Amino acid sequence: MIDEEAVSVTQSKKNRTTVEIHNRKYTIVGEEPPHHIQMVAGMVDQKMKEIQEGNPHLDTTKLAVLTAVNTMNDYLKLKDEYTDLLDQIQKKERKKNG
Repeated sequence: MIDEEAVSVTQSKKNRTTVEIHNRKYTIVGEEPPHHIQMVAGMVDQKMKEIQEGNPHLDTTKLAVLTAVNTMNDYLKLKDEYTDLLDQIQKKERKKNG
């Protein structure tokens, strides 16, 4: 059971950070430090600018979706590379110890 005091403590740990993405201001609420949120927002803004340069006809919604798709694609590639590197390390460790 969660009491009101626990909820207010959890909520008080959250930071509110105002950022600008694609010329619009957003308030992001989260546990990460403000400089981290600003860095993430800056990267999203930069990715949107890159995509818009190649596709100037896109409306904001389509631009946002393409940005999300491109970002998730980059994330999945990095995740696969990370998994491959871990596998290589484990194989080397097994060879070394086995």
